[in-house]
Amino acid sequence: MSPNTCWLCKIFRAEENGISSKLSLEEVLQWSKSFENLVTSKHGPMIYKTYLKTEHSDENIEFWLACEAYKKITSQRKRISMARKLFTSYIQPQAPKEINIDSPARKAIIRNIQEPTQSCFDEAQRIIYRHMERDSYPRFLESQFYLKLKHSLQTNGN
Repeated sequence: MSPNTCWLCKIFRAEENGISSKLSLEEVLQWSKSFENLVTSKHGPMIYKTYLKTEHSDENIEFWLACEAYKKITSQRKRISMARKLFTSYIQPQAPKEINIDSPARKAIIRNIQEPTQSCFDEAQRIIYRHMERDSYPRFLESQFYLKLKHSLQTNGN
């Protein structure tokens, strides 16, 4: 492993428990085709989250992924519990991982939080998705983080 990719290895070992050895060049190249390819791929969300940590905005992908999990909950009791966790972690003012959503979306969630539906976070999730797609995703593709990862897979023949 070259010194240029050493920092990547450290990040992956610490953050993703050896995920770099499971990545394929094909998967990494697919990420540059669309943001959807990145967030729906096997390793993309974790790699993207690692990148977002460098921008201090990893709460965005965490929230988006949590919403994906939330939509799959079938038990009303579990849905209420998860909705409250999402609200206290990401939505309420001064939340530890507060996301940047507009006032109407925030107010709608506050109104619906007592009896949360499967779709009560959909608008906030759409806002965060668009924000990542238009803002941090283009920077990710141009970042040394992504370019070095791609280069290391190309030179290692993965």
